[in-house]
Amino acid sequence: MNSLLGQGGEWPGAVAVSGGADSLALLFLLTDWACAMGLPLPTALTVDHGLQPQSGDYAQEVANRATQHGLAAHVLRWRGRKPMANVESAAREARYRLLGEWCRRNSILSLYVAHTLEDQAETFLLRLMRGSGVDGLSAMAVVAPFPSVECQQLCVARPLLSVPRAKLRAYLSGRGESWLEDGMNSDPRFARVRLRADWPALSDMGFSAERIGAAARHLRRARAALEMDTVALLARTSCTRNGLLLIDAAQLCAAPEEIGLRALAAALMQVSRRHYRPRFERLERLLTAIRAGTLGRGKTLHGCCIGVAPRRQACFGGQTLRIAREAGRHTVGDENRNGLDKDEGVKLAKMS
Repeated sequence: MNSLLGQGGEWPGAVAVSGGADSLALLFLLTDWACAMGLPLPTALTVDHGLQPQSGDYAQEVANRATQHGLAAHVLRWRGRKPMANVESAAREARYRLLGEWCRRNSILSLYVAHTLEDQAETFLLRLMRGSGVDGLSAMAVVAPFPSVECQQLCVARPLLSVPRAKLRAYLSGRGESWLEDGMNSDPRFARVRLRADWPALSDMGFSAERIGAAARHLRRARAALEMDTVALLARTSCTRNGLLLIDAAQLCAAPEEIGLRALAAALMQVSRRHYRPRFERLERLLTAIRAGTLGRGKTLHGCCIGVAPRRQACFGGQTLRIAREAGRHTVGDENRNGLDKDEGVKLAKMS
């Protein structure tokens, strides 16, 4: 906890508790730590997704368990119609939305979640299967921004990322505590469940959770270095004027491709005020067009218009790039359910 708080975590905090072994162990560990330090106790937050007939009773049982240990507990319910497809992704989005809203209303700055060493390894492998780059394969951070633009002051804290599940179960058993098993954790419709079934075979091949977790940590250090270089590039090659972002395209194109792509993504996110990046293949096509000098009358991506700046705005000379917000675009919450760019491609657009 000393290390986590030094990385930006905050206390007092709320704990997302599903009733499973990992989240209950985290709740009790944080409770013991807070008592030992003379700090406020954590609050237990349980989400009722409403995806199963007994989910309401299940969530209430978890909340009752927390109150029996002298903790404040709240059940947050996902109301409304439920999706027929991409259930796992939609449930995760709804869960974080509900948890974030509660924390924001109650001035809690850190939501503690019980991701373990195995969760880290599974995230790495799932992203590897999707062809993720350095950022995706760096997996989860101990302290990370909350995944919602409406909760920018809130962070997600993961104290257990280096702890194996077996150790947490042994800890609960030693306390005489039982835990619940969520039926969704054995539902083969979900990719993570199918991956867990394959762990014995992966372990036999040498793919242990510890080694995969170490690989993710190495990539996270590489990601941090890339982000520092990206910030430095933008600091010396860009300026803002009346809501426009102007970039020295010559220096952008001269940078290593990875840094150039990151800088371009950061510029688009700044102008559009979206908290997620454009799709990589579209971003790559845009950088290729900038390098080739084939922007023409301009292109659009991620809610932005990108083109060569007129002479009166060419603060970096004839190769000044101008990025402006696309007319008619929302600035906050303008994203689809999967957090992906809604544009269907890079289109021609007249630059005013």
